[in-house]
Amino acid sequence: MSIYKFVELVGTSPTSWEDAARNVVAEAGRSLEELRIAEVVKFDLVVAKGKMVFRVRMNLSFKYLTESEG
Repeated sequence: MSIYKFVELVGTSPTSWEDAARNVVAEAGRSLEELRIAEVVKFDLVVAKGKMVFRVRMNLSFKYLTESEG
């Protein structure tokens, strides 16, 4: 039996939404094991002082490891 947990994360990039999504997965992979599914929930831009920052909100799932598995 497997159990999965979801977290909502926001990634940013000065160049694209794709890079912002890639940043979320790369950073989450540093501390979460067994990543499974990344679902983009929302795209938006922050515009400040004439510059844009691309943002992606994602639901990311990972396998919940029990004591016997971890």
